[in-house]
Amino acid sequence: MKSKILIIEDEAAIRRVLKNILTEENKNYTVEEAEDGLKGMEKIKSTDYDLVLCDIKMPKMDGIEVLKATMKIKPDTNVVMISGHGDLETAVECMKIGAFDYISKPPDLNRLLNTVRIALDQKKLVSENKRLKKKVSKKYEMIGESPQISEIKNIIEKVAPTEARVLITGENGTGKELVAHWLHEKSERSKGPMVEVNCAAIPKELIESELFGHVKGAFTSANKDRPGRFEDADGGTIFLDEIGDMSLSAQAKVLRVLQENKIQRVGSGKSKNINVRVLAATNKDLKKEIEEGNFREDLYHRLAVILIHVPKLSERSEDISLLIEHFAKKIAKEHGTKPKTFSKEAIKILEKQAWPGNIRELRNVVERLIILGKAKIDKEDVKLYAG
Repeated sequence: MKSKILIIEDEAAIRRVLKNILTEENKNYTVEEAEDGLKGMEKIKSTDYDLVLCDIKMPKMDGIEVLKATMKIKPDTNVVMISGHGDLETAVECMKIGAFDYISKPPDLNRLLNTVRIALDQKKLVSENKRLKKKVSKKYEMIGESPQISEIKNIIEKVAPTEARVLITGENGTGKELVAHWLHEKSERSKGPMVEVNCAAIPKELIESELFGHVKGAFTSANKDRPGRFEDADGGTIFLDEIGDMSLSAQAKVLRVLQENKIQRVGSGKSKNINVRVLAATNKDLKKEIEEGNFREDLYHRLAVILIHVPKLSERSEDISLLIEHFAKKIAKEHGTKPKTFSKEAIKILEKQAWPGNIRELRNVVERLIILGKAKIDKEDVKLYAG
């Protein structure tokens, strides 16, 4: 893939020399020119360059202004400043603004080419890191091409890079936790922790200590200070699964955290700032829970900035064949055996089932069929072992 380089220089002869040097150095360099800062900015706005070589003293718009504008609209662009009027103070100013390097005129040929190579290598490394960061771990891969799943993936692509809170709804076993992991791994917080809390699995009397931590002596078994899950998630994401089962007392404290970005450990009078993105999920109808007095309306509106509903498996039966293939390969790998195939008739029968347990139930059935069924699983295997 060719590297795109832009030369912004008001002297045509210098532009021509620089272009010739670069294109002769590497045939994979695509070099464009701009005769002043304004035209250079027009090109930078419309094109993603891997490197910009920019003169400082130019009419209409000087190089410092170009550098500042570039750092605002395309901060990942590497800009090398070149000037015949260079001094240490100007060089320091350029580097503070965000320049990759500063070279005095006339540039030393080896220094120039070496700087260009390093800048382009660094740009490729940054781009690759971003690509890998956006690639979701296969552990949390969402399998499916149905309109419902495609729409969820589309929403995730738009929402993940933001700080918006997301409420994920759907029945048990539909894959709500996969949506939460996708949101985290495709976000700018992906290098930070992803902390999962199953609110339904924690006794009501312990939920506040679990979420916010406690200090020594806060209650009988509090033998030492302990951070809560919100502190564990600082700089990353906390996923509050089954939030509809949270007590009203804990809901009030979570609301305060969302309002103030501060937590207070149980038994402590001190608050601590935290930087956490909150994702939540529930299998309950929270609007109905609000009407019945079981869930705070103000907390609902704080959490449900973006709503994502994960459909039942029976509502996206066209994905079942893909899920079967995915689970068959995964289970065979876990068991250290060759993947078994499913006949078309077997898949058709499985597609017509109700699947009240959703994806979790389908996975269990596929595993059972792989263990007990023939080398190629047919409709007789399904009738025997999928009930």
